[in-house]
Amino acid sequence: MSERAPRQPLRTIDWVDDHIRLIDQTLLPDELTHLDIVTVEQLVDSISRLAVRGAPALGVAGGFGVALALSTIGPENLGPAINSIRHARPTAVNLARGVDRVSALVPDGFDAVLAEAVRLRDQEIAASISMGELGANLVEELVGSRAIRAMTICNTGGLATVERGTALAVIRTLHERSRLSEALPIETRPLLQGARLTTWELQRMGAPFRLLVDSAGPSVLARGLADVVLIGADRIAANGDTANKIGSYSLALGAARAGVPFVVVAPETTVDEATATGADIEIEDRGPAEVREIHGCRITPAGVDALNPAFDVTPVDLITAIVTDRRVVRFDQRTVTDEKPDGDMVGVHPFDEEP
Repeated sequence: MSERAPRQPLRTIDWVDDHIRLIDQTLLPDELTHLDIVTVEQLVDSISRLAVRGAPALGVAGGFGVALALSTIGPENLGPAINSIRHARPTAVNLARGVDRVSALVPDGFDAVLAEAVRLRDQEIAASISMGELGANLVEELVGSRAIRAMTICNTGGLATVERGTALAVIRTLHERSRLSEALPIETRPLLQGARLTTWELQRMGAPFRLLVDSAGPSVLARGLADVVLIGADRIAANGDTANKIGSYSLALGAARAGVPFVVVAPETTVDEATATGADIEIEDRGPAEVREIHGCRITPAGVDALNPAFDVTPVDLITAIVTDRRVVRFDQRTVTDEKPDGDMVGVHPFDEEP
């Protein structure tokens, strides 16, 4: 459990002067280092090796990447450069969407492109605040008046967005409301984003927590030691099936068996109407090296092969609710319980409807 005083949130990714600046998440928690990204090749490398990661942060990286490409590459090579950014990682829909949104303004010139990328960044910050509030309201309703024990997997904080986060923004808001008894982050093998990154963010916010090994999650749920599971999402299909970090599906199964609410928290931009169900989501396999090694130290016999899917898909029938920055969709009731302030439900998706 951490007793450190809360600190101001860091901005994970931003545009500074004439280039992108981002936190190198591969060096955390031991070293907080910012990378100055001045070429498209550097950006693609940073995305591929997870120096920047998390669906919303990747969307912002994609938007800023278009601005970087336009400012550093001639018109004849602009298309391939932008395409390389768009396809740097396949599962998170936000990366492609950020690239497409900003690249649509290329004919209007650099100033228009950069302004749109900055607008995307600011919208992600606002979305994190909204998700935290809507999600905390839902969790308080689901759990009741007792102090809340919230389990989560991977990293869904400001490091995965720009500030605050998605699922971790809900935990942060509960902590700020003095409703959090403890967070229970899962370590998240093989790259340990939960152990390295989520614990680092929880310490920074001064929240109480205990770290769990991956395989302990379902058992802890079965023992009644958690009140809610909160996860993020890299892509939400039109029917509500959700792709998230590998291990999310087993938590959903454990939560369903234990009668614990399982809540997905992600911005509206992560909902992909073009993807009908989870079966249509491409699952990235990152190769055997990440499984065989930890920080470059081999932990298996030489030559061992490995299957290394980075994500899994949780079917909608195991999900209690999806919280976005605009609304809360309750699958236990099949109702929308929160709307935009003006009542506008722009972007209503098929998962709102009765099956």
